[in-house]
Amino acid sequence: MAMLLILFLVLLSSSASVESRLYTNYYSKSCPRFTQIVQDIVTNKQISTPTTAAATLRLFFHDCLHNGCDASVLVSSTPFNKAERDADINLSLPGDAFDVVVRAKTAVELACPGTVSCADILAVAARDLVTMMGGPYYNVPLGRRDGKSSRAAAVDGTLPLPTMTISQLINVFGSRGFSVQEMVALTGAHTIGFSHCKEFTAAIYNYSRAGQSDPEYNPRYAAGLRNACADFQKNPTLSVFNDIMTPNKFDNAYFQNLPKGLGLLKSDHALFNDPRTRPFVELYGKDQSKFFYAFARAMEKLSVYGIQTGRKGEIRRRCDEFN
Repeated sequence: MAMLLILFLVLLSSSASVESRLYTNYYSKSCPRFTQIVQDIVTNKQISTPTTAAATLRLFFHDCLHNGCDASVLVSSTPFNKAERDADINLSLPGDAFDVVVRAKTAVELACPGTVSCADILAVAARDLVTMMGGPYYNVPLGRRDGKSSRAAAVDGTLPLPTMTISQLINVFGSRGFSVQEMVALTGAHTIGFSHCKEFTAAIYNYSRAGQSDPEYNPRYAAGLRNACADFQKNPTLSVFNDIMTPNKFDNAYFQNLPKGLGLLKSDHALFNDPRTRPFVELYGKDQSKFFYAFARAMEKLSVYGIQTGRKGEIRRRCDEFN
């Protein structure tokens, strides 16, 4: 009897171990066309809506950095629960990012019902869009489960804000096991990002008695931002690209812009000015291949942060609601 119990426990631990592993070919038998289906969907979406790549990358960051890559940010609120996507910091997440995941999930469900998680779809979609924009290809191991919890109240303080100091940003990333160098590399995603005017207008309008804008900004750049954001109070959705030079290309121009006063957010300027982060800004500004390598490795690490596997999660039938 004792031997049977031991054998049962061994098999149980072995099963749990297998469930916790992720593989790049996880769906090779259960859904062999998965990656091709997602790639087709994101390609068509990006062609029709060119801001999709930046939007999806931001959605991926907000999902993973908060509490792990479990697609909890995709869940809609109900009368009984205010979900993550309705937390203040997530209200500006673009609809096109949610849309591309829903489209991919619908297509995958038709081919392989109840097989592929929304978390895996979001991770692969973000990678494919980075590559489509000229960025590095990196491996995305698969087998995540979708989370069973999504609470707006739990989001506060877990995601980086554009007004944070470098020390605060280092703490946010460091608490999740990311080094300063990895944080700078991931911030390079701003190369295809965009920000709403309300996030930086305090630095370009009536900044001080000495000047209209923060002296960290290139004066001509600040003037251009004031023109672009002139109606931001009437239209809070107004936004501008984080990388003014090559906004539709994933490259290292974001890092090259910072020493020239062409950073958009307070955190961008701080990244160049702080001695803890400046060496990496300069390194990636000079050598795109080193930025791409560091970004790819950091994204691989982020994509498996806090994942749910096996019985800890579920395969949602719809990405916006629990089963």
